[in-house]
Amino acid sequence: MKNLHGFTISFLLLKFSLILSCLTEPLCFWRIKNSEDNDGDWRSDCGFMLSAMEGAADYNYSGIFDFRLSARKYEFFLIMVFATEEINKNPYLLPNMSLLFTFIVGLCDDRLGVLDEIYPQQNNSLFFANYICELEPICDVDLTGPSRKTSFKIAINSRTPKVFFGPFNPNLSDHDQFPYVYQVATKYTHLSHGMVSLMLHFRWTWIGLVISDDDQGIQFLSDLRDEMQMYEICLAFVNMIPETMQIYMTKAKIYDRQIMTSTARVVIIYGEMNSTLEVSFRKWRYLGAQRIWITTSQWDVITNVKDFTLDFFHGTVTFAHHKGEIAKFRNFMQTMNTDKHPLTISDSVLGWNYFNCSIYKNSNKMVPFTSINTLEWLALHKYDLVLSEEGYNLYNAVYAVAHTYHELIHQQVESQKMAEPKVFIDCLQVASMLKTRIFTNPVGELVNMNDRENHCAEYDIFIIWNFPQGLGLKVKIGSYFPCFPQSQQLHISEDLEWASGGTSPQVPSSMCSVTCTTGFRKIHQKETADCCFDCVQCPENEVSNETDMEECVRCPDDKYANLEQTHCLQRAVSFLAYEDPVGMALGCMALCFSAITILVLVIFVKHKDTPIVKANNRILSYILLISLIFCFLCSLLFIGQPNQATCILQQTTFGVFFTVAISTVLAKTITVVMAFKLTTPGRRMRGIMITAVPKLVILICTLIQLVSCGIWLVTSPPFIDRDIQSEHGKTIIICNKGSVIAFHFVLGYLGSLALGSFTVAFLARNLPDRFNEAKFLTFSMLVFYSVWITFLPVYHSTRGKIMVVVEVFSILASSAGLLGCIFVQKCYIILFSLESNFLQN
Repeated sequence: MKNLHGFTISFLLLKFSLILSCLTEPLCFWRIKNSEDNDGDWRSDCGFMLSAMEGAADYNYSGIFDFRLSARKYEFFLIMVFATEEINKNPYLLPNMSLLFTFIVGLCDDRLGVLDEIYPQQNNSLFFANYICELEPICDVDLTGPSRKTSFKIAINSRTPKVFFGPFNPNLSDHDQFPYVYQVATKYTHLSHGMVSLMLHFRWTWIGLVISDDDQGIQFLSDLRDEMQMYEICLAFVNMIPETMQIYMTKAKIYDRQIMTSTARVVIIYGEMNSTLEVSFRKWRYLGAQRIWITTSQWDVITNVKDFTLDFFHGTVTFAHHKGEIAKFRNFMQTMNTDKHPLTISDSVLGWNYFNCSIYKNSNKMVPFTSINTLEWLALHKYDLVLSEEGYNLYNAVYAVAHTYHELIHQQVESQKMAEPKVFIDCLQVASMLKTRIFTNPVGELVNMNDRENHCAEYDIFIIWNFPQGLGLKVKIGSYFPCFPQSQQLHISEDLEWASGGTSPQVPSSMCSVTCTTGFRKIHQKETADCCFDCVQCPENEVSNETDMEECVRCPDDKYANLEQTHCLQRAVSFLAYEDPVGMALGCMALCFSAITILVLVIFVKHKDTPIVKANNRILSYILLISLIFCFLCSLLFIGQPNQATCILQQTTFGVFFTVAISTVLAKTITVVMAFKLTTPGRRMRGIMITAVPKLVILICTLIQLVSCGIWLVTSPPFIDRDIQSEHGKTIIICNKGSVIAFHFVLGYLGSLALGSFTVAFLARNLPDRFNEAKFLTFSMLVFYSVWITFLPVYHSTRGKIMVVVEVFSILASSAGLLGCIFVQKCYIILFSLESNFLQN
């Protein structure tokens, strides 16, 4: 019968291998050909039945089972051995009683749906190998896990208390559907926030997500999206892996293409092992998807691959509930009595390790069952002496049952029912007692079976690297405390010891776009995630002193952006100063021309009785020369640091004195015309008109300009302004004209006077008089027009100090033109051509 059972198990394993081979062809990702990879063992469930009996029990585990047992399941077996022996040696827990366990038949070796046959959902009665209907019924407690699927199968319609030691599953908390099922694991509260905090720490903003297409996966996706949106982290893709293998196979290539082509270097995996999600995960690792995998503790898979690259992208970052270390368990493993705890395992373990896609061709070469030493088997599989999270949960589950039995015995003592045998028949009473158990385990952790949703659950963060021949390195890199202040929740080691034995020089990045450095800002691309953007340099005089800035910050007016546009520098104040070469040159020119004009005036005054001075109306000549002196001197108001007074005087003095000068020229031309054309009878009347009319012209023209300047000063006077655009890094202090209309009206009025003077002088140019200056007046007006017509476009095309330079130069040039064209020839005659300076009859 035993041989028949062994043959059945062997046949089932072979059949399962054939199914896997068919599912994975032609890629054959489940096993690499001729490889020693043994990470293909699905984490299928394993179950134990706990019971209590009176007296001490020296239980021998030899020959307890003869089917293949993976390393993870063997961990559960050893935990059961350790926990039950520890409890049985404790005189304060279940005194005078022994806690025993057995395997649940068909669970630890379920590969081909054996449970569907043994535990059909419609069958209300369960069959166990050690359950004998003829004996008095005893309510034992079943421990199942770590996958929920198998636990669902045996939990539906069951009336036996069951403790699930796998990861917390909300569905199993539905006591209407599963009234006898309890969970010992702590719920993953704040897990999404912890993962997002880790991403923020390493600046990972472009994340892939792979989840199971079930209620848990959808809820996790919702929580994760909410957290990511708060911190501007984007999902590059979301793969929702269907639970059904048939549906998964139709979309497997789409998932593979997505994971292999995505630029996201960090991928979150959330879901159960022993599922299509695990199939995808192992397939991607075989295909060489070098990613940082962020997941929960159940995914800390150590693989046996020969070809590897010592790269951070080969690491798996896991979040695990913080748990105390059971030092006695490590000592138990190292000092275990191999005579008392042997394990019969078939050589199919080794055959599985060397499994390849052609096994169905060599199925006749199966090696018969043999026994090997337990510690040799442990060494072969590099067994981890540190408990997994599921193992720790199983340890707590055993103690939860022990405390439940202990409380029931205590109640029997109080109710004086000690005459009855110490057996527990009422499963409802056992389940009710189990639900309310609160105890402290030997590690010192408080375990509350009534509420496993710890809102302040502490997480340990590990990173796992895989090396050839099944060597794995699991390093704790930090912790996460969800109930601490925001700045203290995540703790990551500053000096991480990587697999190479040194400190990582740089943490890899996972971004859709390269980080925008200082001096640049982000411009988001159309129809893409917020994390995808282009980097453009900040506009002129704007800076960004941080990376990935949405908008640049404009510098204040008294500052300017440096060349890199990373920070603002203080501007230097600039104006057309006398110290500047240009300012010095213009100032010297103004003084020189003023001195020359004064000299001409002195010459005219000294020779006031000469014919050439008298013939050209010496009073008008004096007025013209004096106005030109002030025209030259008013240009000095434009040089030096401006203030409010100089800004007002600049335009008004320029306008008034030039009006006097041009109106005087107009008066001179009118005098010439009147001298030859006036036919008014009477010598006295003719003389009065010749002398009075020109003076009235000057007075009236000047008054009009004074009124316009007064209106200008009242409505919108000039003011001090700062030009920050003309010269980089400098603030140029200039005088703003105030009303541009008033400024151009002043210029237009001067132009109209000059045009009138030019017209009259042009008409009088050929009048018969030896000292007729109409030709010189005409030419002076041409020079004046040329200067100011050139001035306007040049003035409006320049900025800053150059504007001031152009205006000063125009004032000096036009004034010098009037001086030269009208008075140079006269001075020459007065000084050097005396024979010409006489009256001719």
